[in-house]
Amino acid sequence: MKMQPITKDLIAQHNLTDDEYKKIVEVLGREPNLTELGMFSVMWSEHCSYKSSRVHLKRLPTTGPRVVQGPGENAGAVDIGDGLCAVFKMESHNHPSFIEPYQGAATGVGGILRDIFTMGARPIALLDSLRFGLLDRPLNRHLVKGVVAGIAGYGNCMGVPTVGGEVVFNEIYAQNPLVNVFCLGIAKKDRIFKGLAAGVGNPVMYVGSKTGRDGIHGATMASDSFDEASEAKRPTVQVGDPFTEKLLLEACLELMDKDLLVGIQDMGAAGLTSSSCEMASRAGNGIDLDLTAVPRREPHMTPYELMLSESQERMLMIAKEGLEGEVLAVCKKWDLSAAVVGRVTSDGILRVRDNGHVVAEIPAKALAEDGPRYERPSAAPAYQDSLQSLNMDVLPDVKDATAVLRSLLESPTIARKGWIYQQYDHMVRTNTLVRPGSDAAVVRIKGTTKALAMTTDGNGRYCVLNPYLGASIAVAEAARNLVCSGAEPIGLTDCLNFGNPERPDIMWQFILCIEGIKDACEAFNVPVVSGNVSFYNETNGLSIYPTPILGMVGLIESADKTMTQWFKQAGDQIILLGATKEDLGGTEYLRV
Repeated sequence: MKMQPITKDLIAQHNLTDDEYKKIVEVLGREPNLTELGMFSVMWSEHCSYKSSRVHLKRLPTTGPRVVQGPGENAGAVDIGDGLCAVFKMESHNHPSFIEPYQGAATGVGGILRDIFTMGARPIALLDSLRFGLLDRPLNRHLVKGVVAGIAGYGNCMGVPTVGGEVVFNEIYAQNPLVNVFCLGIAKKDRIFKGLAAGVGNPVMYVGSKTGRDGIHGATMASDSFDEASEAKRPTVQVGDPFTEKLLLEACLELMDKDLLVGIQDMGAAGLTSSSCEMASRAGNGIDLDLTAVPRREPHMTPYELMLSESQERMLMIAKEGLEGEVLAVCKKWDLSAAVVGRVTSDGILRVRDNGHVVAEIPAKALAEDGPRYERPSAAPAYQDSLQSLNMDVLPDVKDATAVLRSLLESPTIARKGWIYQQYDHMVRTNTLVRPGSDAAVVRIKGTTKALAMTTDGNGRYCVLNPYLGASIAVAEAARNLVCSGAEPIGLTDCLNFGNPERPDIMWQFILCIEGIKDACEAFNVPVVSGNVSFYNETNGLSIYPTPILGMVGLIESADKTMTQWFKQAGDQIILLGATKEDLGGTEYLRV
């Protein structure tokens, strides 16, 4: 087999720096081959490794009396009593949704759903938090229509209600729309499944859609800025099949219920590479993979393509030794491709074979945990003081308050979003108590007297003016939305959307936002149990506003105590709580 030489150009094409490549050679004790280079490239990408953010994320509060699973697994889990857990997480699919809005958004929904049912939870609710440019431009209208249709198409087919969310329009997001999707599921507290390759000798099993060439280097694309050549990245956007995912969901829950699995991991970003090395690394074991057994839908796929493909609706499972036949039988029942593709080993090595030849041999921990970690330079931008220089005295007096109010109500950010959420099935499964349009969505927990409230909140304009306060305010707004619905806040997931972390001003914004989230969460005693970071939301040097989106969950002990925001009847008193200050900073009023 002829080996492709690893050149400087090839290293650069894989978004690896010279120092990172030197570290790879040091880890392996030799030069990598092309397949190994690709595996390191995706696992050491910003998207997978969190190399610019991990050092700062450690500051967030992640523990509490209700926390069953914190950050580090597929999703977080909190105890809601009655032997049950709320399992939830929020993820971004920003870059793919700009390249191919329908499929980018649809596969974003598919990915977050898999994160939830991989934990052993049945998904019961979705929310989406979206940012677009202004609607007077055809491109922005195209993106809005495609993204909303993609979310509706996937969620509706899966039978999971999209019960709420938020949409903001600002021209800063025209070239970098944000598509953040939140999912919540319910699991038994003593039946939480993790992504562990436990038990030496146990079979490694592939279940789900066959592998194709779609999505190769999707994780690398999500770790890069956009420019005029971005249209060429369309092939890196995955294609979703919600009907197969519905079968996969039911098969996974049945396999778990029958106690046939010891570990399970979604094949998301970086596909077979990430799922195998992460499962092995968490367990302190290795995995021996045989690519000839991987179900595929395209001929002549190379080991490089098989290991990096991000084809959707796929799972990697560790079954109990001797029970492979039962796993295969369940998968056949649900009409899913399934195969034994390897074994758990004790040596800590991810070893990949193809047609009897070893094509990759890498310590699993080196891929999953020992990648580069950067504490990048940070500095306030020179323009920061000017952003906060509003003089209230120079604002014109309001001569026609009715006209101003009408102008505000016509703003797409403030106007009713029924034209969006009416495309979503928000009543499927008949759990929804509070539909879209109130402060928070509320779903009942069947078999109990309880309900869960959930909300997503964030304000990029506040955060660009004052990153610390803007992030703190987002936490406070989420908490208020839950309390106004009758719920006690019990957990938070974050989706942190920022520009290029190699820029000191962007890193300054990020660090201050983390500090603001930390302090506010500690003040409200709400732990951060899961999350996601999306950097490089930048096109031709223009970055989005720092936009941390926070998904918060609250518990309502008695569902009949649920509250909504709407006026109920004539004659009721209207009471304003809290102090009103002469403060217009960051408001929609100043924009219109």
